[in-house]
Amino acid sequence: MKKNYDVIIAGGGLAGLTAAIHLSQHFKVLVIDPDTYPRHKMCGEYLSMEVDSYLKSLGIHINDLSQVTINNFRFTRGSQSIKTATLPLGGIGVSRYSLDLELYNKAKEKTDFLLDRISDITLNHNHYEVITTDQKLTARQVIIATGKRSLLDKKLARPFIQKKSPWLAVKMHYKFKMPNDIVELHAFKGGYAGLSKIENGNVNLCYLVNYESFKEYKDINAFNKEVLTQNIALKEFFKVAVPIWEKPITISQISFEQKQPVEGKLLMIGDTAGLIHPLCGNGMAMAIHSAQIASKYVTQYLQDEITRDQMLIKYSKSWRKTFSSRLLYGRWLQKVLLHKKLTTLSYWFLERLPFLLPIIIKKTHGKEIQP
Repeated sequence: MKKNYDVIIAGGGLAGLTAAIHLSQHFKVLVIDPDTYPRHKMCGEYLSMEVDSYLKSLGIHINDLSQVTINNFRFTRGSQSIKTATLPLGGIGVSRYSLDLELYNKAKEKTDFLLDRISDITLNHNHYEVITTDQKLTARQVIIATGKRSLLDKKLARPFIQKKSPWLAVKMHYKFKMPNDIVELHAFKGGYAGLSKIENGNVNLCYLVNYESFKEYKDINAFNKEVLTQNIALKEFFKVAVPIWEKPITISQISFEQKQPVEGKLLMIGDTAGLIHPLCGNGMAMAIHSAQIASKYVTQYLQDEITRDQMLIKYSKSWRKTFSSRLLYGRWLQKVLLHKKLTTLSYWFLERLPFLLPIIIKKTHGKEIQP
C-alpha cells in the first residue's frame, strides 16, 4: 500500500466515509478503521432528509436503500397520552448496517482502506506522521472520525474523556408491526427509547439510560421488563415484539460533555466533534453534515487557497454556527424529559399549546444541505 496521502481519516463510520467519498474525488485518501463491513452500530437509524441532496451529489441515493419514509413523530411518557407532530423535511428509516455498507462501497472506488488503529499522530512541519499497529504513514491533513469515544481521545487528552459519564445505550432489532411513516420517542424512569422502522421491515429499539437507574437490575431483559414497560407504548411493544439478534448492542460511558471541533490542529467530525442527545433524532444527519463542512475547507487548504490555520479557524466557526444551538436545545430537552415534574408541566403546556411541539422539533434539525 502507499505510504503518503493527502488525507488520512481515522474512523470509517458515517462521517468518516462521507468525508472519504467527498475528498477522494480530487485527493489521495486513506481511511483507517479496525472493523470490517457490513456492521451494526449504536444508532437510532432515523436519517433526516436534510442530507438527501448532498448525498445524491456524492452518488448515494438513500431512497434506493429504504422505502421507509418517515414524516411523523410520536412521544409518550409513562401512562400519559400520546403527543404527535409532523417532522420538518421528514426522514428515512435505514439501518447503519445497510447505510454504512453503501457508503463504504462507494468510498472504496477511489479511497484506500487499512484495517488497523491509529496509535499516534504527530505534526511535522507541513505533514502529519501517523503511526498504526504496524504502519508508519504521512498525510498533509488528518481528520478524526472515531465516534463517541476512542483511544485517540485519551491520546489527545481531550477533557471530556477524563470524566466519567453515567449514560448507557442499548440497541436491538425486533420483528414488530409498526407504521412506516412514524418515529417514536418514549420516556421512562431514568431514560428514553426510540422506535423506528428500517429498510427490511424490522423495528429498531435504541434507548439511553442513566446507569444509576439501571444498576439495581440483573440484566437488560430484567430492566426492559421492570422499567421500560412502565411506559404505556413500550408495554404494548414488548407484549408482541420478537428480538432478531441473540443479544443487544450496548455502549457505556457515553458522554454529552462539550467537545471541540478542532484539537491539536486536527479536524474532528461526527460524534467525535460533538454528540447530540439521541432524543433529537438528528445524529446521523449531523455526522454527514459535519463531514461536508470539513471536506469543503480541507479541499481549500489542499488546493493552497487557504493556510492550515485558516482552514482550522473556518471549520471551527462553521461547525459552531451550524450545530451549537442544536446541541444546546438537545441538552435542555434531555433535562426536561428526565425530570418528572418538568415533563408533567411540559405535557400540560402541549395539551393547551400543541403548536409548540413542531417548533421544538425544528430547533434540533437543520435546513437542507446544499452540495
